Amino acid sequence: MVTGIDPNRIPTHVALVMDGNGRWAQRRGLKRTDGHAAGEEALFDTVEGALELGITWLTVYAFSTENWKRPADEVRYLMGFNESILVRRRDEMNDRGVRMRFIGRRDWRVPRRLIKHMDRSIELTRNNRRMTFTIAFNYGGRAELVDAIKAMMADGVKPEKVTEKKLRQYFYDPEMPDPDLMIRTSGEYRISNYLLWEIAYSELIFTETLWPDFRREHLFDAVREYQDRERRFGGIEKED
Repeated sequence: MVTGIDPNRIPTHVALVMDGNGRWAQRRGLKRTDGHAAGEEALFDTVEGALELGITWLTVYAFSTENWKRPADEVRYLMGFNESILVRRRDEMNDRGVRMRFIGRRDWRVPRRLIKHMDRSIELTRNNRRMTFTIAFNYGGRAELVDAIKAMMADGVKPEKVTEKKLRQYFYDPEMPDPDLMIRTSGEYRISNYLLWEIAYSELIFTETLWPDFRREHLFDAVREYQDRERRFGGIEKED
């Protein structure tokens, strides 16, 4: 086990906002897309670190519902880049016992070819249980809530039957537990419409590290800080 980390208090679910690719590239005189490419190494080193710790759910924010506002060439690059990652990495994830899932809207803007690769990745890894690696793609926390409410209404759920438990059944992945820990890179102190419902009681950690420079050691540092905190869920701190 990694030094300074209690193996009995590992967070079950860690969520990541992978921010800072563009700034990383610009500081080096590179194109913004070069920053996204550099972020792939960061992502899969972090996945390996999560497996090393025994984290059983890891969710990453790959493309938001707001990211469509970016320049068209960058959006096209990200569509192709994410497709390429799935093709090149899904066998590797399967070999490591990782189950792949996706949350977000599958609307007309997402290329059908990319959706097919998502479905193939899901099917290939569906029986794995070592870790669930969820990619939030064309995802927004507000969109998830709107879509859940629309689905409930379409099913004829009566107002008196609406509960938090019932609403969760209509989320993109009802099985996904709430994150214990949410990490955002690049020094931005925002949630950015990410898992708005699910992170209600998550521990939030913000790091100045730009995403392409993030490695498993940064994840380990975040888990150490997480273990130093007292999670009260609205209660009071335990007395000695």
